[in-house]
Amino acid sequence: MLVTAQTEEMLNILKLTVAVPSLVKAKSDPFETLIITIISQNTADKNTDTAFTRLKHRFRITPKSLIEADAVQIEECIKPAGLYKNKVCTIQAVSKIIQEKYNGSLNAILVLPLEEARKIFTDMPGVGPKTADVVLLFSAQKPTIPVDTHVNRVSKRLGIAPKTGGYEVVRSSLQKLFAENDYLFAHQLLIGHGRQFCKAQKPLCNSCPINGYCETKGAF
Repeated sequence: MLVTAQTEEMLNILKLTVAVPSLVKAKSDPFETLIITIISQNTADKNTDTAFTRLKHRFRITPKSLIEADAVQIEECIKPAGLYKNKVCTIQAVSKIIQEKYNGSLNAILVLPLEEARKIFTDMPGVGPKTADVVLLFSAQKPTIPVDTHVNRVSKRLGIAPKTGGYEVVRSSLQKLFAENDYLFAHQLLIGHGRQFCKAQKPLCNSCPINGYCETKGAF
């Protein structure tokens, strides 16, 4: 496993060579971030962006508005993202919880300690740890690193997370290696690297800018 100094060097190289994903933006509205992340589950950014843009043009992105909206109309908006029936159920279920229990605002959750806030989010139907961590990192600047499929794959190939580790093991491993003020960059750049170079099929090992740090270079 790489030492912290090496991960900092690696991160600096990625900052210069990898495009940063822009679907979710830092300090964005927390409820919008939650809805975008639910829509993004098991789909590409382009389809997520199309679906969320259509939804935002049709409805106000507030818990009250989405509760009152006709489910079929929401489905029509987010169809490009796939699994739209399940996602509508999740969107309306979490909207109802937030409206009824938290007066339509996530602020009361976001000011809580990290693990307490994570527990509240992951207790909501259809909200897993990655979705919770995205909201907490991007909208509340909480010290957590969301682990999506790209982050999971890249970190294990590089050797900065155990190859058989589950979500929490990978998250914990990455958080021990990176400084807290680099968590956002680490998350974004590992995603960008996974899309640009360290692809699931046929990774571009020879042109990878950080192949000198990789434990599995050439194995694919």
